[in-house]
Amino acid sequence: MTVPVVFFGIFFAYPVAAIVGRGLRQDGAWQFGALGEVLGDPDIGQVLWFTLWQALASTGLILVVAMPAAYVFARLEFPGKSLLRAVVTVPFVLPTVVVGTAFLALLGRGGLLDDLWGLRLDTTVWAILLAHVFFNYAVVVRTVGGLWAQLDPRQEEAARMLGASRFRAWRTVTLPALGPAVAAAALMVFLFTFTSFGVVQILGGPGFATLEVEIYRQTAQLLDLPTAAVLTLVQFAAVGAILAVHAWTVRRRESALSLVDAAYAVRRVRGTGQRILLGFVLATVAVLILLPLGVLVERALDAPGGYGLGYFRALMSADGGAFLVPPIDAVANSLQYAAVATLIALLVGGLAAAALTRRAGPFTRGFDALLMLPLGVSAVTVGFGFLIALDRPPLDLRASWILVPLAQALVGVPFVVRTMLPVLRAVDSRLREAAAVLGASPWRAWREVDLPLVRRALLVAAGFAFAVSLGEFGATVFIARPDNPTLPVAVARLLGRAGDLNYGQAMALSTILMIVCVVSLLLLERVRPLSRGAGTAGALD
Repeated sequence: MTVPVVFFGIFFAYPVAAIVGRGLRQDGAWQFGALGEVLGDPDIGQVLWFTLWQALASTGLILVVAMPAAYVFARLEFPGKSLLRAVVTVPFVLPTVVVGTAFLALLGRGGLLDDLWGLRLDTTVWAILLAHVFFNYAVVVRTVGGLWAQLDPRQEEAARMLGASRFRAWRTVTLPALGPAVAAAALMVFLFTFTSFGVVQILGGPGFATLEVEIYRQTAQLLDLPTAAVLTLVQFAAVGAILAVHAWTVRRRESALSLVDAAYAVRRVRGTGQRILLGFVLATVAVLILLPLGVLVERALDAPGGYGLGYFRALMSADGGAFLVPPIDAVANSLQYAAVATLIALLVGGLAAAALTRRAGPFTRGFDALLMLPLGVSAVTVGFGFLIALDRPPLDLRASWILVPLAQALVGVPFVVRTMLPVLRAVDSRLREAAAVLGASPWRAWREVDLPLVRRALLVAAGFAFAVSLGEFGATVFIARPDNPTLPVAVARLLGRAGDLNYGQAMALSTILMIVCVVSLLLLERVRPLSRGAGTAGALD
């Protein structure tokens, strides 16, 4: 637990405390009276209520829509499965400003729905909910599907042989086993929608604002740091309470599970029911995922002289003043940063997940909640905190390239922990005990028993961490150097400048970001997990 605690203490708790302290401490004295003033404001109360209920509604909608897809990707084999699984993760890495623009093209004035049926959904809560589904669909598919793919199907088959219907067997056998993974996915989705910023700001219009949007407005537009600090503390407290409830409920439902090699559980599509389910999932992906992505590609190719690669060629030049280097350099920068951030996230998150598996108690539950806090704290606060806190030796990192991967890893670690933890806790501890009795060291027991069983979850976690690092924008925008921009930062800069050329280049960079994500995830898909039998045999050899 030492490495994760030190990492979060230095690179999360310290910067956040520094920026909040600066907001609440004026003229050498603490201004705690600002708490009552801000919380008593009716407008702030409306923001708090909207933030809560839209997050609950978004989480419920995403679970309903994505759970069938988790089953399809975990248990059914069909052509193009690996490619489609990579594609559904792409929305996770796209900057919110880009996706907001794409959804405006679909749902706003002159959009697809407006042209076909005269229907506009921009500045409505429905646009926000649909965009949240677009962003978080992959969280449920990959988190729940990662565990579902390794559940032994013979347990459900045994229930069917004893007379249970298909639905009852799933409800009484499979769903309880999936409980921790479903809870982990719901938690991550709730935290992302609770702190939603770009989607609400672009699609919600002036009528809707979350805490994150209000913190940004108070900080960047009104320069009211005391109000922003109070709202950050409110967000911090709300997220902490949510995490405490999650840790208590999930801990009561954990149990060892019978896990198998994912290849053993997959089956070809059989029967009318499975074909209908597969068709529903493919239609959902086409409408909610592929259609918005298609809009991005169409806009990237729609150059002034006709459809072509004009905007992509323009990325090779630094002319225009938006960058010190050609925008295309952001691709190499993002890949390097994301690779380092993924390694950091796997190291910190893997150690944290192992510690949470082996220990129990109030301190461990608090540690578990700490690991999730970066998903529920304003990225604006974290970014400003890095600039304010990490400015003195031996932590003067403002001019160092490592600062960007560190900020990205903060967001990647929770995904590593939440993806690996349900699988690690499902491993039967008697396997480790048997290996220890036969003389295996703790390291060898982990390498021969745990690793073969959790290797698939580790790959899923690596994919999540890499994708999140590629798309991280909120904190990176404050600390990325002008001569080393990342893809999301480059896209935001181009969108912030007037002119069709800048807009077209932003769409071209977004398309490149999408392709990079798909290729990276496809490469991870090709790495097959070790079989359970081989790993267990090695442990007992």
